[in-house]
Amino acid sequence: MAVSFECRTESVLAPERLFNLSRDITAHIDSMSKSRETAVGGVRSGLIGLDEDVTWRAWHFGLPLRMTSRITAMSLPHSFTDEQTRGPFGFFKHEHVFRPHGTGTIMIDRVSFAAPLGVLGQIVEHLVLARYMRKVIEKRNTYLQSVTV
Repeated sequence: MAVSFECRTESVLAPERLFNLSRDITAHIDSMSKSRETAVGGVRSGLIGLDEDVTWRAWHFGLPLRMTSRITAMSLPHSFTDEQTRGPFGFFKHEHVFRPHGTGTIMIDRVSFAAPLGVLGQIVEHLVLARYMRKVIEKRNTYLQSVTV
């Protein structure tokens, strides 16, 4: 079984700016400083593009985790999708959508994932991971809105 959720974030930033910030490895690292996330493989700086991979190392729930993601779809500057190719989830997919809204943007994050470990994983997904992952996305989006450079 999988978990899916959607986050909508209004931003004053232009769609192109938010699209690029969302693909920027350094901005991602800065937004995830609490979990000590860092890029350790693949694209490790600058903007990640279509068919490119990045391997992240981070600490979540007191555990060191690694996850490799690939950009599997991209439509500049409207959307891109990243998917786990290796890592702690049974699967993980994150679609990023950017729609003009007034003088800014509506940023839509559609996330779906499944935890490993069968029935135990399904219980953990619904009781813990869904809420935790939504907060991670919301925190990242708050950070992206604050970047002015």
